[in-house]
Amino acid sequence: MDRARWSLGQKAFARAKTGLAWLLLACLLAGGAGAQTVRIKDIADIEGVRDNQLVGYGLVVGLAGTGDRLRTAIFTRQSLIGMLERLGVNTRDNEARLDTRNVAAVMVTANLPAFARPGSRIDIAVSALGDATNLQGGTLLVTPLLGADGEVYAVAQGAVATSAVAARGAAASVQRGVPTSARIASGAIVEREIPFALTGRPALRLSLRNPDLTTARRVAAAINAAAAGTPATATDPRTVVLALGGRDPVALLAEIEQLRVEPDQAARVVIEEASGTIVMGANVRVSTVAIAQGNLTIRITETPQVAQPNPFGAGETREVPRTSIEVDDQAERRMGVLRGGVTLQELVRGLNALGVGPRDLIAILQSIKAAGALQAEMELR
Repeated sequence: MDRARWSLGQKAFARAKTGLAWLLLACLLAGGAGAQTVRIKDIADIEGVRDNQLVGYGLVVGLAGTGDRLRTAIFTRQSLIGMLERLGVNTRDNEARLDTRNVAAVMVTANLPAFARPGSRIDIAVSALGDATNLQGGTLLVTPLLGADGEVYAVAQGAVATSAVAARGAAASVQRGVPTSARIASGAIVEREIPFALTGRPALRLSLRNPDLTTARRVAAAINAAAAGTPATATDPRTVVLALGGRDPVALLAEIEQLRVEPDQAARVVIEEASGTIVMGANVRVSTVAIAQGNLTIRITETPQVAQPNPFGAGETREVPRTSIEVDDQAERRMGVLRGGVTLQELVRGLNALGVGPRDLIAILQSIKAAGALQAEMELR
């Protein structure tokens, strides 16, 4: 009886598992069907609404002997003396005796987002400027952050945090990550905003992140179809102009940013030779071409053996060389023919059938492009 119940339970579990698998497959197919369209807010930005970069110079204190050497880092020494003087501590009379490894000079960087108001907080990055070895456990003192115009837009301060791990012993050391770079979440307070008003403008301009004429026209057509009374015009591959006509720009943008369009994609092959990375777009096509790939490989292996005489016998121990030579001309690889207009999937399948690796694939793609059979733009990095 118990065995029968266990069998029924197993069958019920199997049916539930199969049903769940079909449900997941249906969800994937449903997601894949609409995966070609994206929201306008994901492919375009509002022209003029952008981040602004800030930078500052400061001191990190409280380090456990991993800071700058004051005798070699002159800027750290001068900054420490100046800071102490502002706090009412005179150290210039004993400047030569000032020696500590608990202070490090750092550069502080941050991005001031658009529409950031005074009092809001932003994240900052802290990087060692001198010969400090680790910023873990330190505290950044008050540091003004300047914009490109030299004005102070934020003030940073707080305990630095780094995810790096560094340990050193007498004969070994280990390091993971970069301990001289750290971050402070919400470590800066905005003191001044960069004014930008959406209202009062006769028109707004959308800037496509990936310039394309077809995509720009599709965006303009989607806006014209959904937002009546707001003509949209694609003026170039990157820009779509919206004529407000007295409408509320915030309400209009909130309405059109959810519209979905299908962005067009240029046929492009991106090759990064340093790492052997190859990325090909879906529109890459190859004309009829024959491909043969193979290299002559000669492998020489030395495995010397030791010959010893019999015990109490005449002779001496000698090393006898043993050499093995293998020649691989890759004769099993044959020439493959790719018919004209093959898709990206067929191209990859055909090259994989030839046993082509990433490094050889780079050379093959370059040769196909030189032969005029690759109908795509090739970008080398």
